[in-house]
Parts: sequence; structure tokens; C-alpha cells
Amino acid sequence: MIFQSNTSICRTSFFSNPMRTINPDIDPTDIKLLKQLQKNSRVTVKELASAIHLSQTPTFERMKRLEKEGYIKKYMAVLDAEKIECGFVAFCYLKMKQHTYENSIRIMDSVQTIPEIAECYNISGDYDFLLKIYTRDMKSYQNFILRILGELDCIGSINSSFVLGEVKNSHELPLP
Repeated sequence: MIFQSNTSICRTSFFSNPMRTINPDIDPTDIKLLKQLQKNSRVTVKELASAIHLSQTPTFERMKRLEKEGYIKKYMAVLDAEKIECGFVAFCYLKMKQHTYENSIRIMDSVQTIPEIAECYNISGDYDFLLKIYTRDMKSYQNFILRILGELDCIGSINSSFVLGEVKNSHELPLP
């Protein structure tokens, strides 16, 4: 939320609320560890232990526990889309022809196998799905719409928005 007064802008957040708690199975040291890993998942256990003020063995054990319990889903590299020639980003809104279970499943199953689709969300509102799509350029995107999404006969309409410039792209979740 942003509140504006005559003299300044004050930002508050659900995450800055000291009364907010995360799952009680993790403690403040686990939160510190998760924050460090979000910043750099290639950090060594030694560096991580130093940052969270523990020795290496308990740090490693905490990491393994957080992985096992599903707090850490995976480790990955974030690539530069421009350098690998997929810097054209589009957000594509899909509306199903009919709201049926079969149509929903068909779309959800199909997006899993289409490499250009980086993210897919089932959403509320005027559209049913929101896709984040990476292609080389506008012509590639047009081809993608016609040849890939156009093959899904359960889609009733498509609306696309194109990224003009990236302002913020963080893969970090807001932790207290």
C-alpha cells in the first residue's frame, strides 16, 4: 500500500508487519538462510554459515531440511533472454471457448510442453489464463500464436500485451 501526504510518501507492507508469521516450523535463522539463498543460490555452505552466524554443519543440515520439506523447490540460473535471442516478452491472456473441466485440463497440460511459455496462471476476471511467453521477435510471436496456440481449439480468444521495457524482475519472495 502507498499512502501519500503533503510531505512524503509512506510505504507499508503486509511483510513489514512484525505480527506476521510464516509457518511455525521455520525459525528466524531459517528465514535468514532462505533470504541468502534467494540472493545467490551458488553461495558456498561456508559463506552461508558466516552470513547466518552458524557453523557449517548445522547450516548444511538446515538447507537439507528446508529442501526436504519443500521450502526450497530448486536451484537455477537466471539467463539473459536478450543474449540467447528470446528477448521478446509477451503476456498472453487466454479465454476458453467453454468453461469445462476438459478444456481447462487441455490448456494446463498443453502449456507444460511448450518451451516458449515460461509461466502460466489460471486467473479470475475476463480471461481464464495468463501466459508469459518468450520469443525472438514479433514475427516469431505471431508464428507462435498461429501455429502453437492456434492448434488448441478450446481457446476462444487471445489478448496479448508486449513488454516495452523491464522495470523490475525479481525472483525473490518477500520474507520478513
